[in-house]
Amino acid sequence: MKPKTLFDKIWDSHVVDSVPDGPDVLYIDRHYIHEVTSPQAFSGLRQRGIPLFRPERTLATADHNIPTKNQDKPIREELSRIQVQTLEKNCKEFGVELYGLGHPYNGIVHVIGAELGFTQPGMTIVCGDSHTSTHGAFGSIAFGIGTSEVEMVFASQCVLQPKPKKMRINIEGTLGKAVTAKDIILYIISQISASGATGYFVEYAGSAIRSLSMEARMTICNMSIEMGARGGLIAPDEITFEYVKGREFAPKGKDWDRALEKWKNLKTDPDAVFDKELDFRAEDIRPMITYGTNPGMGIAIDGTIPALEEIPEAEQPSFLKALKYMDFEPGMKLEGHPVDYVFLGSCTNGRIEDIRAFAALVKGKKKAENITAWIVPGSRQVEKQAYEEGLVDILKEAGFELRQPGCSACLAMNEDKIPAGKYSVSTSNRNFEGRQGPGARTLLASPLTAAAAAVTGKITDPASLM
Repeated sequence: MKPKTLFDKIWDSHVVDSVPDGPDVLYIDRHYIHEVTSPQAFSGLRQRGIPLFRPERTLATADHNIPTKNQDKPIREELSRIQVQTLEKNCKEFGVELYGLGHPYNGIVHVIGAELGFTQPGMTIVCGDSHTSTHGAFGSIAFGIGTSEVEMVFASQCVLQPKPKKMRINIEGTLGKAVTAKDIILYIISQISASGATGYFVEYAGSAIRSLSMEARMTICNMSIEMGARGGLIAPDEITFEYVKGREFAPKGKDWDRALEKWKNLKTDPDAVFDKELDFRAEDIRPMITYGTNPGMGIAIDGTIPALEEIPEAEQPSFLKALKYMDFEPGMKLEGHPVDYVFLGSCTNGRIEDIRAFAALVKGKKKAENITAWIVPGSRQVEKQAYEEGLVDILKEAGFELRQPGCSACLAMNEDKIPAGKYSVSTSNRNFEGRQGPGARTLLASPLTAAAAAVTGKITDPASLM
């Protein structure tokens, strides 16, 4: 039998039909929805007079528009309030399980799907949200879809999808001090650019990847979309199985044994061929920080912004435009540059390990006076765990406050907006112009680098504080 990649094995086993010279009809195991991209799809079903085909395969939550303070009170922003209320109405009408505000399972869709065990190895998973790639950490094919495709999945549990090319990125070696999963993915994107994986589905492999926890693997896969990839995935192993076991929707008893036997075969065959392969050394990766307005504009924290002559001529206008927006100069060092805001959270870095890392670094120190810090758990369960582990006490002693779960300052769709002109060290996934608020200046970094900035008030190598 011809050797296959992990991606091929999962994809091929989910193809219901193929359109000649066109896309495949792909069966979808799990469908996540939230308040932003689902209203039009529900309206489409209503107009066509058809039900949602398999509501038990759909899980809904409110995350983008919800506030991170006073969640027991009505949402103040009218548009946000209407979107959340519309999701509640639609889920009730079409029989979808909703973990809305106040529910103990509420949180960011890409956080709760994993922590509830709804995400499992070998599945196909979609959501009207580009960071659905997060779930590839479990060895699943997970990708974002558009609103019309959300309606397609609602109606048929299938989606028309052209099969992407396959890329493997190997990271071999041992990570250095204060280097995290976030630094790995920011390093990769800085090396291949924000469009370097366009048209591909990426498998991450190598000893450095295998050494990572599940939450760290989710951070890596989450940002696959930021280099143009359709998604990213990592072969499941004992770390994966241990994470899934016992969770709310994970198989139990004999079903678990059968699932485990199947999941253990989810790996790329030794002689399988990829369309492209890239190799990096873990020892070359330093704590990273971005300086521009796309995630590919990143440097080591003690590095310098490239000089203009280092940038291809065709890219120089956009390079200079980005630096003007950020008020930086070519050849400039960022280490020591003052910042105003620190945001720990999002579907990239709002999990319990991220809060643990932040708390461990700030323990015994004090928040810098010039810093406004928003520490936002990715879900109600993460929030609960942070209290139970005493992390909230450590944060309070250092001058920080844990807010309530939500997408928060990852994007300016709720009350948490960074003011114009202010610098924000953010653990989120995008640094586009205005992403965190009109005129806001975002510097992407790891939870450790965010913590270092929060206690020093400036861009700081976290290794120097550990």
